[in-house]
Amino acid sequence: MFTPGPNVILLTASGARFGFRPTMPHILGVVVGVGITAGLTGLGIGTLLISRPGLELGLKLAASAWILRMAWQLWRSGAAPDAQSHRGRPFTFLEAVLFQWINPKIWAIALAAAAIHGADLGPVEEARRLALAFSGLNLFVCLFWTAAGAALAYLLSRPGAWRIFARFMAIGLAVSALMVFL
Repeated sequence: MFTPGPNVILLTASGARFGFRPTMPHILGVVVGVGITAGLTGLGIGTLLISRPGLELGLKLAASAWILRMAWQLWRSGAAPDAQSHRGRPFTFLEAVLFQWINPKIWAIALAAAAIHGADLGPVEEARRLALAFSGLNLFVCLFWTAAGAALAYLLSRPGAWRIFARFMAIGLAVSALMVFL
């Protein structure tokens, strides 16, 4: 979960552009959304996805399209962030929760974790175990990357520096959209 993927890239960019505190709803939405996704995987939704190739392909296409759209928006984000500017905003809590439903990295990790069932755990206990483990770990990951982005903000105050950073983050997002199909 710590390695770069859509959440890490978006939280780092949001921390740099909007600051740590304004990004908190995004952080909390990721934590809750990842927990829900992992829990549902523990309940068996992952088996449904794997058994229905059309559903899996639809999820991949939706994920790639949304991630590429975000990459394009980040690419075009233009000048350095300005505290007085109202252009753009961080993800809301609900947007971040919903994004986890099409975040391919979270699905891949959750499916792998669900394949390793806990000893003598029923589906509900397994779902709870996965949800709590994923949410707990992801909280620290989200806090770290958002803080890293916020710490970079002072270096990105010049338009050229921000443009390079935003485009680097956009390329990372675009690559993660393409990796959905690998």
